Amino acid sequence: MEQGAVALDVAGLSKSFGALAVTQDVSLRVAEGAALGIIGPNGAGKTTLFNLICGTIRPDAGRITALGVDISAMDARRRCHLGLARTFQVPQPFAGLTAYENVLIAAAYGRGLSEHSARPFAGEALDVTGLGTKANRLAGSLTLLDRKRLELARALATGPRLLLLDEIAGGLTEVECHALVALIKELRATGTTIVWIEHVLHALLAVVDEVLVLDFGKVIATGSPDGIMSDPQVAAVYLGPDADELEAQHG
Repeated sequence: MEQGAVALDVAGLSKSFGALAVTQDVSLRVAEGAALGIIGPNGAGKTTLFNLICGTIRPDAGRITALGVDISAMDARRRCHLGLARTFQVPQPFAGLTAYENVLIAAAYGRGLSEHSARPFAGEALDVTGLGTKANRLAGSLTLLDRKRLELARALATGPRLLLLDEIAGGLTEVECHALVALIKELRATGTTIVWIEHVLHALLAVVDEVLVLDFGKVIATGSPDGIMSDPQVAAVYLGPDADELEAQHG
């Protein structure tokens, strides 16, 4: 992609499960190297949107272009090989394997490499996420922060140019959250494009350039972090009568 190109272009994306419309005519654009934050109340359709972008479910309507390629009909494996990766809200490592083995599997399958060829990428991903010294620990024995780091390491091992983060700061302490934000900022500095769903607003706002708000599967607002956080409609939808909390998290 050329500098200044669009890394992700979602146009008119819709998805229903039976009578329930989970994603309704969603459109968004993210420039290469930029960071978009996605917020909204529980059930707003945020994770479903990620599932559609990553190819684990198919849309009923709409088009997805990523990294200059129309991926609307592409399966999840091919999207990963193209350079699209994601983390999951709840880390799901192979608990009986070591951290290194988990990341090696991701590097091999995500890049389409042999185990031998994937090893350097696995080691690099562990080092970048601060897990290098814990490579031989069983994934099931790691702390929540380290499981979050492992989830990120597995995504990074695939060599993403476009990285989707699903509530990666959830459940962390304040100190752990600051450490995670610093790591994500470092990833941005390498040119990786970030799309981040998050309820921990102060973490999200420390990284992103733009915020998109979903409610009942619809985009209700898009704008700068300051503009979105001061929008009365967003406060009302996101927190209802507790709108003061939105200001508190932003402050």
